[in-house]
Amino acid sequence: MLNKDGLGGFKYKLCGISQYAIQVGASIGYTITSAINMAAVKRSNCFHVHGHKNGCHTLNNKYVLIFACIEIVLSQIPNFHKLSLVSIVATIMSFAYASIGIVLSVARIAGGTSSKTSLTGKPIGPDMTSMEKMWNAFSAIGDIAFAYSFYPDTLKPSPPENKVMKKSCTIGIGASTLLYMICGILGYLAFGNDSPGNYLTGFGFYEPFWVVDIGNISVVIHLLGAFQVIIQPFFAFVENWSREKWPGCKFIEEEYIIGKYNINMFRLTWRTCYVIIVAIVAMMFPFFNSFMGLIGSATYWPLTIYFPIEMYISRAKIRTGSFTWIWLKLLTLICLIIALLAAAGSVRGLVVSFSSFEIFRSVS
Repeated sequence: MLNKDGLGGFKYKLCGISQYAIQVGASIGYTITSAINMAAVKRSNCFHVHGHKNGCHTLNNKYVLIFACIEIVLSQIPNFHKLSLVSIVATIMSFAYASIGIVLSVARIAGGTSSKTSLTGKPIGPDMTSMEKMWNAFSAIGDIAFAYSFYPDTLKPSPPENKVMKKSCTIGIGASTLLYMICGILGYLAFGNDSPGNYLTGFGFYEPFWVVDIGNISVVIHLLGAFQVIIQPFFAFVENWSREKWPGCKFIEEEYIIGKYNINMFRLTWRTCYVIIVAIVAMMFPFFNSFMGLIGSATYWPLTIYFPIEMYISRAKIRTGSFTWIWLKLLTLICLIIALLAAAGSVRGLVVSFSSFEIFRSVS
């Protein structure tokens, strides 16, 4: 993790704010995504029974509430983020829904039903102006940035943590990039310029409906655990800060033993309230792609580019004005411009979505 010695006091605090911001934003995004995928399961079965021309629309709010109720229970499990089973299940689910998307895309391509494609994407015409295409491209950059958000973990000193982390990042990012590229390229070859924002929930595929259902359920199971893993540091931060702010407060510090479990009233109240607030926000702003793009663009530059580079410059004692220093600063500037363009595209997407949206009336 980034530390105070490498960044300095102000940058250290700014880094912490950025990390907690992406954790909160991701928890909202995961809630939106899970609700959409749960609604997609219902719609998939409806299409199978009543035909593809039937709208089979359903309100997403009830699925947000279902997800929130489960997260309220999971949030009370102590050290949830340390359960090795969570990582195993997440990995299995990730490969499950990615593989389903890949196989169905290949089947569509092999069946000769793929749509028109081009090097520049959807052509400019009556359905797509040049400005709309530009903004959509910027928003897509934000989606990509969100997909690459991750945190280096704290490691033991032996073997050397820098070597282990470098190898882990190389393998992890390399594998992720390969999987993303396969899904993206095959998906575009299958659907062309008519590609939906999400192949599973946008119903690029209708049949076999049970395979589509498995894909959507896999996403939900993955995000049930991912929600807890990503938000645990924020939970811990608020709880530790509260103990320091109000030392000796029984409501905050006292633990009640009930069977094998320790119940803390502050933890119970605070975490429950947080999940409820997240659910309300998810019902108010259920715009998957634009929301993900905004979170990704807002946090990609500080956490993935700026702070790591600043730490490297500080730790490696790179001389100001040297070739390496200039190159790193130039890289930082280029990535900042990209992040700002992505943020602008995502904000524009949210504005457009809001123009035709009724609050608390999200429909799949």
